[in-house]
Amino acid sequence: MMSVGLPHYLTLGAILFSLGIFGIFLNRKNVIVILMAIELILLAVNINFVAFSHHLGDLTGQVFALLVLTVAAAEAAIGLAIVVVYYRNRGTIAVEDINVMKG
Repeated sequence: MMSVGLPHYLTLGAILFSLGIFGIFLNRKNVIVILMAIELILLAVNINFVAFSHHLGDLTGQVFALLVLTVAAAEAAIGLAIVVVYYRNRGTIAVEDINVMKG
């Protein structure tokens, strides 16, 4: 029976990170999808932090992953609040229309 080791977690983290990058670059029309892609990137980084922390026997990576999770939660809450307010004012959340906000 094969055990799940560090390379498996790093591969999963790399796949999630790549999906997040592709989500940002391939879909530039919807702000919600861009925010979800950023969350995928942060989750991939957290998987790597926890995997290396467990592999090295140190808790520093796990503590840092908790800090990243709190920043990600704040980013999601503030980002969605900005999207809701923008939608109420403009009636759309298309990324092309956000350029109107430039001075």
